[in-house]
Amino acid sequence: MPEKTLNIAYVGMRYDYGDPARGSCYEYTHFFETLQRMKGITVRLFPFDEILRREGREKMNARLLETADWGADLYFFVLFTDEIQEQTIEEVAKRSGAMTVNWFGDDHWRFQTFSKYWGPLFQWVVTTDPASVPLYRAAGCRQVIQSQWAFNHFGVAPGPAQEDLDVTFIGQVHSNRASLISKLQRRGVQVQCWGKGWNNGYLTREEMVRTIRRSRINLNFSSSSMKFNAKSAAKVFLNRRADSSIHVRSIKEMISGGRAFFSRRRPQIKGRTFEIPGYRGFLLSETADDLDRYYRSGEEIDTFADADELVEKVHYYLRHDDERSRIREQGYRRTISEHTYEARFRQIFDAMGIGQSKGSL
Repeated sequence: MPEKTLNIAYVGMRYDYGDPARGSCYEYTHFFETLQRMKGITVRLFPFDEILRREGREKMNARLLETADWGADLYFFVLFTDEIQEQTIEEVAKRSGAMTVNWFGDDHWRFQTFSKYWGPLFQWVVTTDPASVPLYRAAGCRQVIQSQWAFNHFGVAPGPAQEDLDVTFIGQVHSNRASLISKLQRRGVQVQCWGKGWNNGYLTREEMVRTIRRSRINLNFSSSSMKFNAKSAAKVFLNRRADSSIHVRSIKEMISGGRAFFSRRRPQIKGRTFEIPGYRGFLLSETADDLDRYYRSGEEIDTFADADELVEKVHYYLRHDDERSRIREQGYRRTISEHTYEARFRQIFDAMGIGQSKGSL
């Protein structure tokens, strides 16, 4: 008998931070596009940021309820802030009879201010933070899956490494990133950077792929965005939705946000951790919780713990082409065999009782 098709309603943003000028968001490019290509799955998109900008919050939530007749087996949510109302999440599950799951990707720093309030609204939750699993259960979430970021192997086909750039970094300027880059430059290393806050500006997805392949060393940092300034302090009290509108947070959110503002953020695995090896780039990453579960340092990627070790390893790998190439190829093979989003989603659906696993979480 033919395998039953899994019908998914994907409820997520279409654009980066909800802004069409910034192009497609990470989750659309990696999550939705992967689900579109997976065998045995049909997926329909509910781009809540587009509808929010066009019709407002109330109408967007009403339109989400109308999707109950899509015949979905699963609602796969990726929330941003509070664009989708609590009662909408519960009501769409009731009307459709479908399972609901939300991917929470920043629990290393966002659990106390966001996830612990929203997690209990879903039948299942996915977190990339192992330390948050017991916190979810304490908050009343009985069905918690720990997974991780990955690589969309259905995207741009990997080509040969060109290596005409020494060291590059693609990502925002925040935390200690600028100081680490500056230290490398003072030690004679040519480093080029792209992303919000850098002089080179943004890269398109295709430009990012080419840059990764052109780089002898691709840097990755594990720190979360945090600055002790007026803008960050304002976020304790104000919430920016995907349509760029600003709203006052609830008292409980302000209290949690104030505590988080003064707490130390733990380093976390980033999506770029898997993209760089997946696109056949050599990855030199800052250490992070649980990273050794996914890659062997010194064999498939390499890591650094502080600025001095970063400088030391950059100079080492710029001098040792053969070793760098060997690690790059082994990292690529590990990524393609184990760390694709198809593998992650197969395992997630299997844990939910609606699919067969093909890879590790």
